[in-house]
Amino acid sequence: MSVLTDLFRFMKKEKKWWLVPMIVLLVLLGIVLVAVQGSAVAPFIYTLF
Repeated sequence: MSVLTDLFRFMKKEKKWWLVPMIVLLVLLGIVLVAVQGSAVAPFIYTLF
């Protein structure tokens, strides 16, 4: 959790708010990949990447 707070403090201090959408997309992509890992949909998801 300290990594997230450090990242937020960095973005706040350096005014790097353009990083927020990239971080959100990476987190969502990670959640999707973990969620479909054991399902029958996994082969179709992996062909997209």
